[in-house]
Amino acid sequence: MASIQSNLENLLTADGALCAAVVDSSSGMMLGSAGTGVDLEVAAAGNTEVMRAKLKTMRALGLNDSIEDILITLGKQYHLLRPMARHEGVFIYFVLDKAKSNLALARRKLQDVEKDMTF
Repeated sequence: MASIQSNLENLLTADGALCAAVVDSSSGMMLGSAGTGVDLEVAAAGNTEVMRAKLKTMRALGLNDSIEDILITLGKQYHLLRPMARHEGVFIYFVLDKAKSNLALARRKLQDVEKDMTF
């Protein structure tokens, strides 16, 4: 099992990876970050709201399920949010260059890193 920082650095080895962070969704604060290309502090706070909104909507709909990941597709980037199964209220935020990345491989790498991460 690896630390937050080493796992984030591992994520950045994916083709097209720009940056990544581990975020506490109760506060919107980052627990760790790596890479460049996005203001990760602003993104952590903003994507905390995305995560909260989706969870609230799922509860309102009576969905008895969990979020595997949330994909936001921009013109030039992919933004992935993945809640951590073993750490409730914590998610990984991963940004990729759309033209240089393979979304399926990036999602798989994110899944593997999430399983390996400890703190």
